[in-house]
Amino acid sequence: MITVTDLAIQFNKKPLFEDVNLKFTPGNCYGVIGANGAGKSTFLKILSGELDSTKGHVEMAPGERLSVLVQNHFAFDEYTVLDTVLIGHKKLWEIMQKKNELYAKPDFNDEDGVVLAKLEEEFAEMDGWNAESDAATLLSGLGIKEDLHGQMMKDLSGKQKVKVLLAQALFGNPDNLLLDEPTNDLDLDTVLWLEDYLANFPNTVIVVSHDRHFLDNVCTDIVDIDYNKIRMFSGNYTFWYESSQLALRQQAAQNKKAEEKRKELMEFISRFSANVAKSKQTTSRKKMLEKLNIEEITPSTRRYPGIIFTPERPAGDKVLEVKNLEYVMEDGTKLFSDISFSVEKNDKIALLSHDVRATTALFKIMAGELEPTSGTASWGTTITKAYLPLDNTEFFKTKLDLTNWLAQFSPNTEDFFLRQYLGKMLFSGEDIKKTCDVLSGGEKMRCMIAKMMLSNPNVVMLDHPTNHLDMESIQAFNNNMKAYPGNILMTSHDHEFIRSVCNRVIEITPNGTIDKYMDFEEYMQDEAIKAKRESMYA
Repeated sequence: MITVTDLAIQFNKKPLFEDVNLKFTPGNCYGVIGANGAGKSTFLKILSGELDSTKGHVEMAPGERLSVLVQNHFAFDEYTVLDTVLIGHKKLWEIMQKKNELYAKPDFNDEDGVVLAKLEEEFAEMDGWNAESDAATLLSGLGIKEDLHGQMMKDLSGKQKVKVLLAQALFGNPDNLLLDEPTNDLDLDTVLWLEDYLANFPNTVIVVSHDRHFLDNVCTDIVDIDYNKIRMFSGNYTFWYESSQLALRQQAAQNKKAEEKRKELMEFISRFSANVAKSKQTTSRKKMLEKLNIEEITPSTRRYPGIIFTPERPAGDKVLEVKNLEYVMEDGTKLFSDISFSVEKNDKIALLSHDVRATTALFKIMAGELEPTSGTASWGTTITKAYLPLDNTEFFKTKLDLTNWLAQFSPNTEDFFLRQYLGKMLFSGEDIKKTCDVLSGGEKMRCMIAKMMLSNPNVVMLDHPTNHLDMESIQAFNNNMKAYPGNILMTSHDHEFIRSVCNRVIEITPNGTIDKYMDFEEYMQDEAIKAKRESMYA
């Protein structure tokens, strides 16, 4: 259990948040949300003791252990993978090292024997004899195969290190677990494993994440940083978002009577409760339905961009025909072969692969930016497509301001016209005068979305559309794609984006495709498809 009392922090005399009084209890998972710069990571650093607060204090129950997801991917380069996980339980690791030192002493004496006996007793009480086995099980669950467990961390890829550090945080059943963006760089299969693990975790979890599906599946409460305050709300992210939007609409309807508002809020909670009760996301430890309180519902100060794609014309009968595509990299790596599929009207397709290079190469081929090793991808004559690439670096190697940058892609270069699109992407005032070379990753993504909107496409191709975006932009993008009448081809680590938008799944493997018209959740859980996927990547 973690108790926060009268907490406040300020930088340069400006308060980030103040008067924070919260209690985090076992059996619950708390999702920390807030706009960029609100202080989510700062709050976790205060909880972990990495950062001192300006005022107030944080306390854990006596004897409890705190575990934190390490962000420095090079911190354990001189350790083996298995040892890196074991280090996550600091006290156990120290006992293991002391034991080894004593056993290695050439002049071992009776006094050493007494110390060793005590260490062995503590080691047994901490279930130390199963430590390596437990660590190996965690690593395997996260996709780090057994043949890597003895390797040095410095020899692993960046994505493999992320998984090892996550295993380190989870190891030893900590009393309090702090996770800052734990799903970053994880594939969808691993995210699902982590969701299941945390949904059944018996202790206290506090997590910062932009992954809405993840927050919905694991969180019992939402901790919202807004108005320079930190407030706790019962329920998952979707409940918080929908209730805050309802409160915002009610705030705008000033003439609505208080009793009418209360009735509307109660009906909303009733509908939400019924949906959650039927959902397969619900776990036995979630108590949110018992704690929902209409007094908690308040509008948010967050701003959502106006992402609106409006096709200039509907697509004709032929959208896209892909025949016998193969792509082999210059080093001889075959990313895919024998890829054939047709895109029909109303198809909204999730393109999956274990190798992000494969989906990116396919998108580039479909966009005409890359020649396949063999095969063809041909579009219908009625198609107007817009492409959001994984890497947009080349678009921003210029010192143009935002209006002039956007003008490069618009038939209408009038300042007023372009500013409308930039305004929809939350650029206004001095922001519009920024030059492209100083933009953040999120600002570049919003510029790319404005560029796409200008073309009024009837097909959009999205290579990881949520990268670098804040939660508000992700939500707005997702909402529009759900209503978009054209065709969508997309790949993403955002489970909720895919689940809520796509009606077809095409998985790209080195040995062909798996192509299914089905719900994304069902696709990921289907045992027959799982077996086929394993065989096609073998």
